[in-house]
Amino acid sequence: MTLEAASASRQISRGRTLTLVGVVSLIALYVMALQFTPPERFQGLAQKIFYIHPPAAYAMQMAFIFTGIASLLYLLLHDARFDVFAEASAEVGMMFGAIVVITGPIWGRPAWGTWWEWEPRLTFTVMEIVLFGGYFALRGAVRDPAERAKFAAVMGLMALVLVPFNHLTVYLFASQHPQPVVIKTTKPELPLEMLRTFITGFAVFTILYLGLVMQRYGIGARHAIQEAADA
Repeated sequence: MTLEAASASRQISRGRTLTLVGVVSLIALYVMALQFTPPERFQGLAQKIFYIHPPAAYAMQMAFIFTGIASLLYLLLHDARFDVFAEASAEVGMMFGAIVVITGPIWGRPAWGTWWEWEPRLTFTVMEIVLFGGYFALRGAVRDPAERAKFAAVMGLMALVLVPFNHLTVYLFASQHPQPVVIKTTKPELPLEMLRTFITGFAVFTILYLGLVMQRYGIGARHAIQEAADA
């Protein structure tokens, strides 16, 4: 299958609409967190950052997972659409990764007494972000589109391996990082008001991911079409 300019334009338009919905929902989420969700007993207002931080981390991991899956599909099918999608998803994942490493220390300073601690979860998160930074450096260094797509797909697939390890670090190693409070084998321990806001955060960041990826995919498709025309 080939990339089509009309389809790319539709993706950009739909992505903009969905992103706008996501941004408005994000504002509503934090109004909900600040005004209608009670403060946590021990952490106080610092806990409010958790209505942004874990959902952003989830969106980052989701983006990197889809990058890995699209990379595998490109290697199997050699369809340029999967390469464009992999790049788009990785780029959005890097944006969410930036939110994670900014919001984490904001909570860590009052909770741990330090802005940063090289504990396993944080270390693996930084490794993921650095590896995907290398992914973009590789894409920028290879001029031939087919070679660039192939090498990037291999790297995207390799980076996928880090995702499950990152999730498991809080179980496998002694870690200061809080364990999951929703995605766990036992019943969530959060009060209903907090749980409702927390789950809403995951929904909001899913909408943002979809909207941003659709836009970036459309832009990437346009670039790939122009690159093929200039070859």
